[in-house]
Amino acid sequence: MKFAMIGAGAMGLRYGILLQEAGNDVTFIDTWQPHIDKIREQGGVYVSRDHQDRHLVPIKLETPETYQGDSDMLIFFTKQMQLAGFLKRCEHFFNDRQYAFTCMNGMGHIEKLQQYFADDKIIAGTALIATVLNGPGDVDFMGKRGAGKMNMANLTEKPDEMTHRLFDELQKAKMNPTLTTNFKGTLMTKVIFNSVINTLCTLFEIQMGEFGNFPKAYDLGRQLIDEAYDICERAGITLVSTRDEEMYALDINTRIDMSLHYPSMYQDMIHDRPTEVDYINGYIAELGREHHYEAKTHIFLTNLVHLSEYHRANQKQARDAEQAEKAQAKTAQSA
Repeated sequence: MKFAMIGAGAMGLRYGILLQEAGNDVTFIDTWQPHIDKIREQGGVYVSRDHQDRHLVPIKLETPETYQGDSDMLIFFTKQMQLAGFLKRCEHFFNDRQYAFTCMNGMGHIEKLQQYFADDKIIAGTALIATVLNGPGDVDFMGKRGAGKMNMANLTEKPDEMTHRLFDELQKAKMNPTLTTNFKGTLMTKVIFNSVINTLCTLFEIQMGEFGNFPKAYDLGRQLIDEAYDICERAGITLVSTRDEEMYALDINTRIDMSLHYPSMYQDMIHDRPTEVDYINGYIAELGREHHYEAKTHIFLTNLVHLSEYHRANQKQARDAEQAEKAQAKTAQSA
């Protein structure tokens, strides 16, 4: 198949490189100039697995404006707050034959994709796969080859030939896909998972294993999960796992499968980028409001993450001002 990977961050690189290794034609499309410059300078992306075996993988890379291809499948792996801008910049190469597929975190992206693609051309999923972008042109796949798994579903909940072709290619790439016919329930189950792990690990700047091994991890997770499941029941959303199964997945993923991983929200926070908390805990809280349920814990955590963002922004502003003063003083002294 011919893929265009829109968003060449950590997850975009992992999906795209593994699909490329499985024999597909993949072009990466990105907008982060230092990343683009580094990849072009070194002739590809440096890929490690669990911090080992770092090697260069050649890739095809374009910007939204320079890409002129005609892909069968467009895969979107941007941050929620970036998607609208990417779609606008890429729309010149969209056509009505193409399918849009995404496993982005949070909720809110489907409505944006619907502005450009018909419902029967949208496939979405969730990924329990850990990857870290170390810096421009340098990515680390966490876990052994074949580690992790993912779910996928058609927006129409009616899998077609192209869906099965995509499923087959993801299997060849060892992404361990599961195809469901429960679209909203599939996506929301991952949102709830992330509402525990991403948010709490980010607030306390800890690895997933540090959370999982905390004696009260079950109590913290259960409170957030129960709120979210109560809301989904009111909203008529059937999740793809029970509350107990979700707790089991949290335990296995934090203590065993991805114990050394820092979630993506943490990676955004420490690099002073906006987090996706409004599309995760905030989305759950808003869904609760729509169904007359106040998700007090999710609201509280959403506000705590924003407090942390606010504090870090103030610190950065102070550092930048101090550096500017020093530079100005140095210039005046030399003059």
